[in-house]
Amino acid sequence: MGVVDMSNNHPPSHETKDFFPSPALSLSLAGIFRDGGGARSSAGNMEATEEVDEGGAAASRGGRPREETSTVEISSENSEPMRSRGSDDDLEHDDTCNEDEEDPNNNSKKKRKKYHRHTVQQIREMEALFKESPHPDEKQRQQLSKQLGLHPRQVKFWFQNRRTQIKAIQERHENSLLKAEIEKLREENKGLRGTSKNPSCPNCGFASSSNNAPTLPAEEQQLRIENARLRAEVEKLRAALGKYPLGTSPNSSSSCSGGNDEENKSALDFYTGIFGLEKPRIMHIVNQAMEQLTKMATSGEPLWIKSFETGREILNYDEYTKEFPPGDVKSKRMCIEASRDAGIVFMELPRLVQTFMDVNQWREMFPSMISKAATVDVICNGTEGANSWDGAVQLMFAEVQMLTPVVGTREVYFVRYCKQMSAAQWGIVDVSVDKVEGSIDASLLKCRKLPSGCILQEQSNAHCKVTWVEHLECQKSIVDSLYRVTVNSGQAFGARRWIATLQQQCERLLFFMATNIPTKDTTGVATLAGRKSILTLAQRMTWGFYRVLGASSYNTWNKVPSKTGQEDIRMTSRRNLTDPGEPQGLILCAVSSIWLPVSRNVLFDFLKDENHRHEWDVMSNGGPVQSVANLAKGQDKGNAVSIQAVKLRENNMWILQDTCTNAYESAVVYAPVDIAGMQSVITGCDSSNIAVLPSGFSILPDGLESRPFVITSRPEDRSSEGGSLLTVAFQILTSNSPTTKLSKESVESINNLLSCTLHKIKTRFQCDNGY
Repeated sequence: MGVVDMSNNHPPSHETKDFFPSPALSLSLAGIFRDGGGARSSAGNMEATEEVDEGGAAASRGGRPREETSTVEISSENSEPMRSRGSDDDLEHDDTCNEDEEDPNNNSKKKRKKYHRHTVQQIREMEALFKESPHPDEKQRQQLSKQLGLHPRQVKFWFQNRRTQIKAIQERHENSLLKAEIEKLREENKGLRGTSKNPSCPNCGFASSSNNAPTLPAEEQQLRIENARLRAEVEKLRAALGKYPLGTSPNSSSSCSGGNDEENKSALDFYTGIFGLEKPRIMHIVNQAMEQLTKMATSGEPLWIKSFETGREILNYDEYTKEFPPGDVKSKRMCIEASRDAGIVFMELPRLVQTFMDVNQWREMFPSMISKAATVDVICNGTEGANSWDGAVQLMFAEVQMLTPVVGTREVYFVRYCKQMSAAQWGIVDVSVDKVEGSIDASLLKCRKLPSGCILQEQSNAHCKVTWVEHLECQKSIVDSLYRVTVNSGQAFGARRWIATLQQQCERLLFFMATNIPTKDTTGVATLAGRKSILTLAQRMTWGFYRVLGASSYNTWNKVPSKTGQEDIRMTSRRNLTDPGEPQGLILCAVSSIWLPVSRNVLFDFLKDENHRHEWDVMSNGGPVQSVANLAKGQDKGNAVSIQAVKLRENNMWILQDTCTNAYESAVVYAPVDIAGMQSVITGCDSSNIAVLPSGFSILPDGLESRPFVITSRPEDRSSEGGSLLTVAFQILTSNSPTTKLSKESVESINNLLSCTLHKIKTRFQCDNGY
């Protein structure tokens, strides 16, 4: 079965193709159901029931006949909101009244639809069940229909109508939030326009010319970042309501040559005194950057020289300066990082282009790397038609992190330019433009993108070849001794990590949409809906772990002494008031990073194996672990989601575990879950209200590839690999009340938990006296 790209902004311009190229997998994909967009009729919403009706019911209502014998559950949250019908929400239609509508030769007046009004008792009983289970299964519906004297289809439609009604209320609330955000954004822009038109010295208050504009105050720079964040939120809400395509603005021009109307100008036009750039100058810069990216992606020696020791490609900087003469002399405080890598990803070319140009999809494709991202402005919307991203130019902001708090993030502003080079090839280039004028805020110069990006080449069977070039100019800074090698060598933020993460996420999406995963790769889950619910919950858990683990400004880390005195432990706390995805109250997080003389693969295999959990998991108290379910989410067996039952002395505990690995890094994320709630998720119920508080491990190579000391014809085994950088993170709920102050006992408790876990892992690998 083919897969259709149903992204909101850009429908596919070619026929669909089979997503899975490997016959060994034998995976067929269900269609991707479009969420969001324009309103449908109420009859269209009636078709989006929880289960496909028996026989030809779907075809009689205008739907396609089923081609498969398996039943696929479609959540009603994927259907569009119905028009408000007032008190008719509690009325059910009689299906027999549709026969006249099917007869094209019937010119008589259509019969009035019959309605059935539920009694107060019936509504009360269904409301009570709805609070417990908004998605009742067939057995529950049959039991309720007998109890209330209703037809099972009436019960099913009532629950569908009720869910749709709640969704409509939520969207009306989101609409009001959208209006408030837009008004706030207008005020922000108005203030920024006034500041840019009348620049003044922050010290003396006198006006200054644009040629000698002073460095922006920190408050104004923060205001622009906040403005970018608000714009991203507004675009997200706007896309959810289906009013504007994501990444566009009602005030932005429809083409590169905007009119004279001030409201139709790009916001960048008002930043002339700050960036010192006009659209023609920006287009010249991005076109030059695209040419340079193409040469760097396709050239071999002498521009790129392959290292004999590591096998990685190294940029010959002398040759680079001959090929691309620099416009100015590089500062002595700046260092150059350059890397190149290539790989095959399982995604169709149009959808992959859409992912890079949509800032929200781009951030979700690299959840372990991008902690923040926003489209500051849309400079050019591109062309009309199917290839609408061709020629698009966006001013973007991103914060890139490592999965440890001891390495600082990299914040960078850059212009992203998308160009279609041929029918089967696209180029996407990023380049910083903030060094054109000397009055740029110094904070923008800590990290700059020299022409970087990727060349996307369409392959057969929905494959794409991605050639990635990462070229950065970064300010020299002190790096923690643990991560000094991997950061200074350019591996931490290099092309290899970007490619490996992209391949892993594309494969996860394919396995999420697959409908016939082999039985050996899906155990303990009987339905497709249950599999998707578990994978969705595991994804949310892992992304929350990534967000907590890094050095982003989301977190404020404080260093505390460990019990053993050998580790550096950092702690942070936060208060959850409204997020239903994690427990409400005061949450404490502790993190520590260590080096182990064990390869990344060996350490990852040990931590993910349920048979070894009792060796390091203090919370399990050495109890036996039994597998409840195991779901594959990639071809590598290390990419999987499992549910484990731990037998304790007093009661049992269920643990949801998500393991992720690629060519660069690995992670093991887990969280204790409520047994009753997890059982409902296994049956296919919505998992958005299941609260999880993830803990886990991040494993990176130490950057030192070791080689054997003897020459032999035997292939190198895993023991010849270098050591690992292990980051351990624990989260605990210290109090259910968000107003409670952090106690000394809570700090000592999580400190003991972290120190004891590290001691057990070191003892297991006989390196207790290590770093």
